[in-house]
Amino acid sequence: MCDYCMPLEPYDVSYLESKGIKHMSFQSHLRQLYPKHKRKGDAYTAPLEEPCFKVTPNCSGGHAPWPEGICTKCQPSAITLQRQPFRFVDHVEFASAMVVDSFISSWRSSGLQRFGYLLGRYEVYPEVPLGVKAVVETIYEPPQENFQDELQVCFGEESERELSNASKLANLNILGMVYTDLFDKGEGNGKVLCKRHVNSYFLSSQECAFSAAMQLRHPNPCRYSKSGTYGSKFVTCVISGNQEGDIDIDAYQISNFGMAMVDADIIQPSVQPSRMLVSEASESRYIPEIFYKFKNEYGVTVRQNASPCFPVEYLIVNVTHGFPSQPNPLFVSSVPFPIENRTFEKAEIKSLQPLLECSNLPEALSNFHLLFYLKNSGIISMEELETTVTLATNHNNPSFDSSSALQGLLQSPGWLTLMTILQEQSSNNFRTSDVGGSGEEETWACRHCTFLNPASLSECDMCGLPQD
Repeated sequence: MCDYCMPLEPYDVSYLESKGIKHMSFQSHLRQLYPKHKRKGDAYTAPLEEPCFKVTPNCSGGHAPWPEGICTKCQPSAITLQRQPFRFVDHVEFASAMVVDSFISSWRSSGLQRFGYLLGRYEVYPEVPLGVKAVVETIYEPPQENFQDELQVCFGEESERELSNASKLANLNILGMVYTDLFDKGEGNGKVLCKRHVNSYFLSSQECAFSAAMQLRHPNPCRYSKSGTYGSKFVTCVISGNQEGDIDIDAYQISNFGMAMVDADIIQPSVQPSRMLVSEASESRYIPEIFYKFKNEYGVTVRQNASPCFPVEYLIVNVTHGFPSQPNPLFVSSVPFPIENRTFEKAEIKSLQPLLECSNLPEALSNFHLLFYLKNSGIISMEELETTVTLATNHNNPSFDSSSALQGLLQSPGWLTLMTILQEQSSNNFRTSDVGGSGEEETWACRHCTFLNPASLSECDMCGLPQD
């Protein structure tokens, strides 16, 4: 090959600029740094090492440990902040508009801000060379306290692990977090205030610190790193108003340097949202020199000391977002079900009553919030839950035999118990509402799934099997 017929590298600057790609993908970054990973015999040398700005413990310099002593071997080197040229996730794709609309409906109903976890999977993103996109299938809303201008999330790492294990039943992962920052303009036309723009901030210093802490809790496994992890794929989505007064979404990540600085406790949020403070040195905290570069009014690159504060833009990596042109969501149920941990809508056993009347049970079950409630109800076993999730998430799989799986589920002990509970509640509700009427409607119970059917039907409306 020659220079004219050789294919372009995925990190080619001119190609990325022609496509408007500001950040190359992480895999392209690896290709750029290490086109051929070095090997020493049969021993593989991991090329990546995560930045660390903490004082190295157990230094071999022959001095007392920090804070009594320190040397050039154990003290972190000076930091020069630069915008990170790569990103771990190149695009956030919401499986359908209903995923976002359902989440925003909480703010529309109460006027209070809302927080949620993005659940989905990672796929190839062909718009960026070697790109990765996060496909969001649903949003889980953890226990939280909501206010008009703030929120407090009551969800620890243990609860997060339980959510992760529950999501894996549907082959989903925790991709990131989303929260609202919406304020109605009061004009009666649905317009909202635009708080985040080029003259204010896009992600505040407090939000940057919070996003970095969440990314540290969700490290990215990487076999090219000495520690086995490098950076994070955890994304932050903010739903706020744009300059036209419409509701819009912005997606971000915090750079590796930002994560390391938060981990070392050398930066902290300031009262000015667009500026990040450099922490003061103390007996227990060593603060290295921090600089950042920018172009002055003469177009000359200047190196500036970051103390006491610096712009948060040096820590932020922008991520694009959008919706598919042909939506094919994993959860397609049109049967409404209360979303967890909302004070104005509570999921109860009676919330499952619509399952008694639906003609397409697998489609009705295709709701993450419903499946999550079934898991926590304890009525059906884990094996039955796995069958239920399989039915709910394989509606577009032609090779999946849904009829046999459905029959097995309907005849399982846990599902029969659930149907019996729902039928008893339905009968009690019918008797209560029929006071003064002509009496109860005559019904017959299916001997296969115990579903109560009207006497006018000869086949079960739930499982389709004949009465006799």
